[in-house]
Amino acid sequence: MIIVQVKEGENIERALKKFKRKFEKTGIIKELRSRQAFQKPSVTNRKKMMKAIYVQKLRQSEE
Repeated sequence: MIIVQVKEGENIERALKKFKRKFEKTGIIKELRSRQAFQKPSVTNRKKMMKAIYVQKLRQSEE
C-alpha cells in the first residue's frame, strides 16, 4: 500500500504528483502489462538480446 505524507497546507496537485511518482517506482503497471499475455522464456531472451545488440550499435556509432 502506498502512503503519501501530506504536509499542512500542501497543494493537492503536489501530493498527487508524489503519489504518481511512488506508484511508478513500484512497477505495478509494467508487471500488469507483462502478465496480460504470456511470452515464452525463449522469446523474452531473444528480445533482450536484440535490445542489447541495438544499444551496442548505437553506442558504437556514437563514438
